[in-house]
Amino acid sequence: MIDESIRTGTAEADLSSLKAEKKSRVFVVGATGYIGKFVVRELVARGHDVVSFARERSGIGGLSDSDETRRQLEGSEVRFGDVANMDSLMKHGIKGERFDIVVSCLTSRNGGVKDSWNIDYTATRNALEAGKASGANHFILLSAICVQKPLLEFQRAKLKFEKELQASGLVYSIVRPTAFFKSLAGQVESVKKGKPYVMFGNGELTACKPISEKDLARFMADCIEDPDKHNRILPIGGPGKAISAREQGEMLFELLGRKPKFKNMPIRMFDIIIPVLSILAKIFPKLEDKAEFARIGKYYCSESMLVLNPETGRYDENITPSYGKDTLRDFYRRALSEGLAGQELGEHAVF
Repeated sequence: MIDESIRTGTAEADLSSLKAEKKSRVFVVGATGYIGKFVVRELVARGHDVVSFARERSGIGGLSDSDETRRQLEGSEVRFGDVANMDSLMKHGIKGERFDIVVSCLTSRNGGVKDSWNIDYTATRNALEAGKASGANHFILLSAICVQKPLLEFQRAKLKFEKELQASGLVYSIVRPTAFFKSLAGQVESVKKGKPYVMFGNGELTACKPISEKDLARFMADCIEDPDKHNRILPIGGPGKAISAREQGEMLFELLGRKPKFKNMPIRMFDIIIPVLSILAKIFPKLEDKAEFARIGKYYCSESMLVLNPETGRYDENITPSYGKDTLRDFYRRALSEGLAGQELGEHAVF
């Protein structure tokens, strides 16, 4: 059952007294990811003793070296190693020390089959085992709301780990956010240049309650301090009502002061592409991920990022919790005037 105070956002105001409690020693994996950086900064700002575990080269294309990583994660102690390698994680990350909490912001780079199981399951499980060895009693997991309807490999990998976490004996907080602002920024530059906004069908097939990286980081940090977020699966979206693809496009054109111009694409195209790639992948294994990327494309063009109502079997914005203050409109306004630095899709820019 979803806590009403989370849905309305009033829980934020009730945490001030909790923040004065004893601070924790926190070990963060996935610290250099899109959300991970903000989680580290929020934990540091709240006075927690934070150790960030990262690769020597991180970020999109591995462009960030160790000095840049330390700058991005300032205030935390940055340790380098490979979370997918248990020996490296224990030797260079945990170092035989004690931690109270593990936070995982790990996610596969592109949703490919092997990468999903290597990162969303195996590496995250490594973090759980390392946390248990360090004496941690609480594991906070950044998951995804789309695991409610698992049709893709990364969703199956995340769900498998979620179940193991729930059975681990540790206190858990499984955070399932809706869409990120970054995931809705792919057409900002093209629309700004005068191109039409591309949408599937009539643009009303899907909707979401996007949440900013800062608001999501605050919510994840709240999981340490708020007992109501312990041993819970926590779907979470940003403020306001759900927004369809058409409404996202209309918002961009409105902010630009232009008449909306749309290009409609048939979602049926995936029903041709996916079977062809799936057959070819059996002959040419290197095409396995291409087929999976096509399935990912169809999924996000046909499934809403909202809570799936168990009674109706439909996505329901009314039971999708809201949190925070940052709106998609404000994000689009900044992106149109200042650009998209820090919001690059990297390997997620499949289509």
